[in-house]
Amino acid sequence: MADDHTHVQEFFTARAADWDTRFPDDGPAYASAVGTVGLGPGDAVLDAGCGTGRALPALRAAVGPRGTVLGVDLTAAMLEAAVRAGRDRSGALLLADVARLPLRSRSLDAVFGAGLISHLSHPGPDLAELARVVRPGGLLALFHPIGRAALAARHGRRITVDDLRAEHNLRPLLARSGWRLDTYTDEDDRFLALSVRTH
Repeated sequence: MADDHTHVQEFFTARAADWDTRFPDDGPAYASAVGTVGLGPGDAVLDAGCGTGRALPALRAAVGPRGTVLGVDLTAAMLEAAVRAGRDRSGALLLADVARLPLRSRSLDAVFGAGLISHLSHPGPDLAELARVVRPGGLLALFHPIGRAALAARHGRRITVDDLRAEHNLRPLLARSGWRLDTYTDEDDRFLALSVRTH
């Protein structure tokens, strides 16, 4: 497990400084995705694997000044980049592992995870930990600003049948982890899977 985490930390530490400049046009896509989550004033939301915090301003706008916005990431360099970009003004930043969140059970209304699913060391248990901190009926949004095919092409690969984000793989994984997949969108300009916390 430590090896998995070390690999993820090394990957993102090396890329933190220029992460935002590599993907400068993603802001509207993040805002649009946050808009689909149905957050309201006063809600509590976690940005899991928040990176440089690109979703935090949109999450803050959705929950208003009385809401709670938390950004959690495993990589200190990413959180430092979020602070340099001023995004710590939109939410509290925590250096933590989504596998062991320092949060009370059922304390959140929603979790937003951009690019998260492919970086989880143990997807089933990690998604179950996200379910633990969300109230029944709360939401999980798994998002990426481009779809699976476009992302694979960007990396010179093809989509495989065992891709975790494929609906036939993701739906049962979520169900075993305390979530019910409600809507699934995989288009060139957006990947978005919205799930509801069961019982």
